[in-house]
Amino acid sequence: MNHRDTETQKASLTEEIIGAAIDVHRVLGPGLLESAYQECLCVELGLRDLRFVSQLHLPIDYKGRHVDAGYRLDLVVEDRVVVELKAVERLLPLHEAQLLTYLRLSGNRPWLAIEFQCSRAERWYPEDEIMNLFRFFSVPLCLCGERV
Repeated sequence: MNHRDTETQKASLTEEIIGAAIDVHRVLGPGLLESAYQECLCVELGLRDLRFVSQLHLPIDYKGRHVDAGYRLDLVVEDRVVVELKAVERLLPLHEAQLLTYLRLSGNRPWLAIEFQCSRAERWYPEDEIMNLFRFFSVPLCLCGERV
């Protein structure tokens, strides 16, 4: 398999996850709890035959010891992409800090941040620079730390 094939597969996985999130948002609309969107996204990923783990434990490595500080990744899809879900009225700097922390603790895996608390779901924005994480408020917000 050459580099181009690998890149095509990565783009396809990202698009499949985003498409699943958009379908969930189109059916449910805004106004639900994050947990409802997460459960429905899990169903949608399953319908698309995508493997995922929900609420994956994310320990802190402190001086060579794993410390459970209660961190959990919302979803990890196909063992490759971290998906962080939000259902908040406004994204705050606290949310950015949380995502940057998860990114660092998860070993800088590729990730998507998806915001469900909006009126429509039709666009996504890839973003290579993590510090520009919340510059776009799409519907739902999907920003990629790395296109996968």
